[in-house]
Amino acid sequence: MSSPYTLRWGILATGGIAELFAKDLMIEPSTRQVSDVKHTVTAAASSSSSSRAKKFLQTCGCPSSASAYGSYEDLVKDPNVDIIYVATPHSHHYQNTMLCLLAGKHVLCEKAFTVNAAQARKLCETAKQKKLFLMEAVWTRFFPLSIEIRKRIENGELGAIHRVIADLSFGQDIENTWGANGAKHRMVNMDLAGGALLDLGVYPLTWCFQSIYHTVPAAQRKLPSVITSIERYSTGADEKTSMILTFPSAPGGKQTAHGIALTGFRVATDPDGHYTANPAIKIQGTKGEIQVSGPAFRPTHYRWIPAEEDRDAQKIKPGKNPKVQDYDFPIPGQGMFWEADECARCLRDGKLESEQMGWEESVVIMETMDQVRKQGGIGYPEKIETLDYPVAL
Repeated sequence: MSSPYTLRWGILATGGIAELFAKDLMIEPSTRQVSDVKHTVTAAASSSSSSRAKKFLQTCGCPSSASAYGSYEDLVKDPNVDIIYVATPHSHHYQNTMLCLLAGKHVLCEKAFTVNAAQARKLCETAKQKKLFLMEAVWTRFFPLSIEIRKRIENGELGAIHRVIADLSFGQDIENTWGANGAKHRMVNMDLAGGALLDLGVYPLTWCFQSIYHTVPAAQRKLPSVITSIERYSTGADEKTSMILTFPSAPGGKQTAHGIALTGFRVATDPDGHYTANPAIKIQGTKGEIQVSGPAFRPTHYRWIPAEEDRDAQKIKPGKNPKVQDYDFPIPGQGMFWEADECARCLRDGKLESEQMGWEESVVIMETMDQVRKQGGIGYPEKIETLDYPVAL
């Protein structure tokens, strides 16, 4: 039996999401039944100081030999780093990812991939030109639960897919939760590309796209049209966004399909903290429905409800339906290691992009969000929308 392929990671930024990711990399792969790849963290960088990066590495249980840097420029020069995980706010993704690519490093960049589609295209063009791997870190795509659901759709078990409804909303008292200076909080700060859409809305959009768009042959995939309703916060960022997407082609037939993606700050998908209000996602086909329990970003359970031919829309059958099936998918950690495993396998096999989260689809999703923002009149400062590089942020 051959030794597992080992991928050496550099972590760019030391915030909460970076910590979750780095800790996941340190989990023994056998706990998730993986034996062909493994990971190590060889370096991390904070934009403020090397001491902060050192503390980060210690907190995450990374090897004592890992290097701590006080600038991103130093990190990308490290010859012991194969791939860099970009974990900065999405306002900075374009500049930070371009820094890595131009330094010859492979990149896993957090979502939302960029601020706009033009930036996403430019990064993909650069990765292709430099022959480097690049992937948007849509971790939910790589969950065994998500993979199984996509296979069931592709195999025709749901019949023709007509509708997907997905919601990720956090019920927050914005002014009190984020304090008197709430307008500076990253979630609503326009300088950081704040708003519900880019931070939370990417998840319901992910469920719409992976259920409808990704599950048809690549040649049949077409950009959906979108109708949007947006309510804006005092800073100009969106605090409540509802989207209806019409996909020209959908799995299981020649029909169109609707994707309904919802996100917002004021009310919650999970109002009581117990997910009593499940499901967060409904995938509806002519042969049945899949209901995915929330949260949309880290689901561990789904339900299959097969359609009954003798149903009567005006009558409710007594008792429970014995044909309904529930499936549990426990996660031995945060669950970010599965996207890291995908990166390792792609690099091992000489691939520049992942088939499960390819460049074309990342760009299409950014194009969709561009349309949403355009309809809602949301524009960010030029310094974070620009294609210019380098730009100090």
